[in-house]
Amino acid sequence: MTNNALFEPYTLGAIPLSNRIVMAPLTRNRAGAGFVPGDLTVEYYAQRASAGLIISEASQISQQGQGYQDTPGIYTREQIDGWRKVTTAVHEKGGRIVLQLWHVGRISHTDLQPNHGQPVAPSAIRAETKTFVNNAFVDVSEPRALDIHEIADIVDDFRKAAANAIEAGFDGVEVHGANGYLLEQFAKDGANLRTDSYGGSVENRARLMLEVTAAVAREIGAERTGIRISPVSPANGISCSNPQAQYDYIVDQLDALGIAYIQVVEGATGGPRDIAPFDYGSLRRRFSNTYIANNGYDLELATSHVVESKADLIAFGRPFIANPDLVERLKSGAPLAEMNPTTLYGGGAEGYTDYPRFTDASGI
Repeated sequence: MTNNALFEPYTLGAIPLSNRIVMAPLTRNRAGAGFVPGDLTVEYYAQRASAGLIISEASQISQQGQGYQDTPGIYTREQIDGWRKVTTAVHEKGGRIVLQLWHVGRISHTDLQPNHGQPVAPSAIRAETKTFVNNAFVDVSEPRALDIHEIADIVDDFRKAAANAIEAGFDGVEVHGANGYLLEQFAKDGANLRTDSYGGSVENRARLMLEVTAAVAREIGAERTGIRISPVSPANGISCSNPQAQYDYIVDQLDALGIAYIQVVEGATGGPRDIAPFDYGSLRRRFSNTYIANNGYDLELATSHVVESKADLIAFGRPFIANPDLVERLKSGAPLAEMNPTTLYGGGAEGYTDYPRFTDASGI
């Protein structure tokens, strides 16, 4: 492969891709009533369909799984129908799109929970972070520890959400196992003090993440299933005493499931790549299928990692916000537009669907 490596076709499990550039999941807080994606969301994703693969914004598998205002769900008929308009628009543009499934666990607020109840978590430890609710960033609420008998219902909610995603026309799903949300809360000992079969050892703490992924893969096919992990990211106040051992084990088990891909946040989510020592090559070697690298990539680093086989696909996040035609800009050498941070979360078309496309390699 050459400097054109990023722009070559690739087959991801059962999904043919036109290039190796992935749009990473990006929360934008613009769902309508009932947490249904609307017409602006259809336009937003269709504008970005030139990505080899779009991974949608995270979508809650249940009301309990919601952690931020106006994020879309995938557990009601109206949500399924709303997402179908998105997938149809992306496919009509020649794109491919998978839905990211999440349960935020303790990264939530009582105002978002059923009957204003407490968020749930592996252990009753409040995260030192904030969430976005009632149009403001506020401290997350104190969680309660899940009873062991509740855990099977959460696994089944993921399974049903995956089936709903396929019904909505998605090409596959990505399980959100990163960034300090529920599955990672179980996996990392900074948030998990359980003494039952879901806590303590490396194997026990990985159990929920692996049970969810296995259930999703059985429901829709391993070839349409992926997962996002973030071994050393401190996002949302999460920590792990021995991430290398934890994630070497997790990836060994994910490989045995035969899923299509792992998306790995290398370093701190949206921050430094070198925040903590970690051998990502170990994960790459342990996983037989597609490795999607994420975090802090520019064209040069992305190209070199694909050429050197350190990754198969490269995920770009925030550059896709202000550059709906990011693939074309990277290929032509056109400058990248700057994101307006004041319009990142919530609102309407401004800072969402009104970023211009480039006209030629000399500028906008």
